Amino acid sequence: MTEQTEESDRPLIVVGVSRTSHSPMALRWAADAADRYDADLLAVRAWRPSRPPSAASGRPSVVTRDVDAERAHAEAALFDDVRETLGADHRAHCEIRQGTPSAVLTALSKAAHLVVIDAPRRTDFGNSPGLAHRLVYQAACPVVVMPPRVAQTPDSPLVAAGKWLARGIMESAGTAGRPGIRPPAHGGPPMNVPVDDESTDNR
Repeated sequence: MTEQTEESDRPLIVVGVSRTSHSPMALRWAADAADRYDADLLAVRAWRPSRPPSAASGRPSVVTRDVDAERAHAEAALFDDVRETLGADHRAHCEIRQGTPSAVLTALSKAAHLVVIDAPRRTDFGNSPGLAHRLVYQAACPVVVMPPRVAQTPDSPLVAAGKWLARGIMESAGTAGRPGIRPPAHGGPPMNVPVDDESTDNR
């Protein structure tokens, strides 16, 4: 789990593994492609150390952080995610690379023959391009993006709330005979949908 990939004459397929979704479909697709084309498989996760705690009045903080321990924990989590999806006998090489997902995958694309990422998180609002959009334009190799329906990527909280509101409007219009807003009987939108990695730093 180092940041050095061994030289190989075989093609290299890089798959980005999300910290939140764990990218199971992207991992399976990339592993199948690696087997099909006899390619090396690199499962990578972007990582950044936590920020040091701040102290009042500009004084040095008495709380320290162990960056090496944080990195080791991130490496172990990635290995566990890959093993859970591909099985204990997988042949993927797992690496943690410091940086944002966009920067890490763009850099690796220069040596890769193919980059595979999970379905992008939907926001449907705003003009900020997501990981998939940026990577497609910046990568030095082809990029495969898992479709949301295939990857079963959950909606973002914003999209879930919008669907919940629209469902309420439709149900109210159907029962009252006129437009109106009424909460669906089965409750409100899910509030525990995880935030994508890109909000802090694929998706």
